[in-house]
Amino acid sequence: MTQQIKILKMKKIITIFSLGLFTLGYSQSDYYNDYRRSITDVNWQTVAANLLLSPQQKADLFALNNQYSDYNSWNRAYGSNPDQWRVDRYRSIERIMGPAKYEKFKNKYYKGQNPVAVYNRNKNNYKSTQVKKYNTIKSRKPVINNGVNTKSMKEYERRKKLNDGSHLYVKGNSQGKGNSQGKGKSK
Repeated sequence: MTQQIKILKMKKIITIFSLGLFTLGYSQSDYYNDYRRSITDVNWQTVAANLLLSPQQKADLFALNNQYSDYNSWNRAYGSNPDQWRVDRYRSIERIMGPAKYEKFKNKYYKGQNPVAVYNRNKNNYKSTQVKKYNTIKSRKPVINNGVNTKSMKEYERRKKLNDGSHLYVKGNSQGKGNSQGKGKSK
């Protein structure tokens, strides 16, 4: 008996641990997607041309953009602190461009705001947008009272007023006689 209890406890621990890793994996990939967008949303050739970057600055900037070519390499560097990529990336861009050119870059692409703050705000806006979407979808679902779907109940009442017997065949409603499958003639 005690062996079974130990096995059940281990199963619970493994389940909780795996759920934690699964959840962490999704949030990590969101950070990685932000990182990739910070590279792909900007035409770096145009940035280099507009800011008159030297060949060495261009090479350093493109090397920075190719530093983490896939999720695994990015995760090895930022797996324990996924927010840190923003600070590191934009600090490196400022070091490569120099303070004056970085300020011009920031003004053009981030409206003069700190790029780290922009990404943090976007992350928080994304969360609030998801909550709004969830609440909208939740409010569209038919309300179920005492196990009866109010949408099908309204249809049942409407058909009952027609007085043609069609109310007996409303799907999802167990009241009255009729086929339990909802449609068709009763047997």
